[in-house]
Amino acid sequence: MRPVAAAALCALCGLAGSLNSGCGYSLAGRGSFLPASIRTIGIPTFVNRTTVFNLETTLTAKVRSEFIGRGKYTIVPDASNVDALVNGEVTAATIAPASFSAVTQLASRYAITMTARVELRDARANMVLWENPSLVFREEYQAAGTLAPGQTQIDPAAFFGQDRQALDRISAEFASSIVSAILEAF
Repeated sequence: MRPVAAAALCALCGLAGSLNSGCGYSLAGRGSFLPASIRTIGIPTFVNRTTVFNLETTLTAKVRSEFIGRGKYTIVPDASNVDALVNGEVTAATIAPASFSAVTQLASRYAITMTARVELRDARANMVLWENPSLVFREEYQAAGTLAPGQTQIDPAAFFGQDRQALDRISAEFASSIVSAILEAF
């Protein structure tokens, strides 16, 4: 390439870059559509309408951690003296076989499906800023490979550890998704 053409190309690229620098794009996960008046967000323990023990505690802790990880807001565990309030309710959680072993015809994989309702409310104006009444999350896990004497694949104790890990993963995905949706207005 000729020196004059190369210089012209560099100048054109520089001009295009400077014109494009104010386009309004920002890094994903760093923006917020929430009003500037919101600085403190209350996240009380979610309501659990399922039979899955302690699910509400796990979900609430993950949501609080996700908000704290974003670093912009003060997060408190109650509903008093806050600018905004996140209310959540787990409405369903099911564990069902997802696949079966060809040899034993017993479940070899399970699927946990969780349905929840979450809303973010401006506490001062008593106005809903964001809500989703039917969030659905699904996670699969492998059935326990080694069983204690006397246990079968359908014994709940046989897959206790695996389903807890799956619930932990589904809780992390849930928290990440709703915090992103709330802060980025998706």
